[in-house]
Amino acid sequence: MKEVRYFYTPDIDTSHELPEEEAAHALRVLRMNQGDEMVLIDGRGNYYSAVVSAASGKRCQFKILECMPQPRQWVGHLHLGMAPTKNMDRTEWFAEKATEIGFDELSFLNCRWSERKVIKTERIDKILISAMKQSHKSEKPVLHEMVDFKKFITHDLKGQKFIAHCHSDNLPELRNVIIPNEDVTVLIGPEGDFSEEEVALAEAHGFKSISLGKSRLRTETAALVAVLIMHLFNS
Repeated sequence: MKEVRYFYTPDIDTSHELPEEEAAHALRVLRMNQGDEMVLIDGRGNYYSAVVSAASGKRCQFKILECMPQPRQWVGHLHLGMAPTKNMDRTEWFAEKATEIGFDELSFLNCRWSERKVIKTERIDKILISAMKQSHKSEKPVLHEMVDFKKFITHDLKGQKFIAHCHSDNLPELRNVIIPNEDVTVLIGPEGDFSEEEVALAEAHGFKSISLGKSRLRTETAALVAVLIMHLFNS
């Protein structure tokens, strides 16, 4: 059986040509030709059955055969806000694995004890796309540029709001307080944790302090655990 090839086509409503990087992969790596079948993903919940209609140089055009809306694999809107790690490999690992599990939105936070104050999201975005295709997801997580923590918590965030930190040994665990099938946002701090001032500000804006378990986790591990819990309670 011939392997089905998946391609990300965010502009499918206005263009029937693969984006440049997707076209390069189709033509140079996979050696696809006119008539070859493919599945296109718009990143907004739809698959499209298509065939290559023209392949020349660096351009790969396609003909859509059928639009195939995909059922949501989870309920509600799952939003993760995290301070990026000093070692970007760890943040990239999180982005890949979280997308494979399934969530909706990723925001990077500039916190008081953040060791990384600047982040380039272009590479992260490519990782999200690759993981979406690899795991056959039909929706791509929304990715935001880094935002100041104090500004982020003032946003109009719907549903449940949680901040994970280690300032107390008696915090309720997320798995015990999350309400299934509702929108949820979870905040994960940097290696040095959120400051006590940040926790207090978050609580003043409606965030509930929670723990992710008895183990002290690295930032990227804590973020992945949070996504997994959100996903499991909303699947």
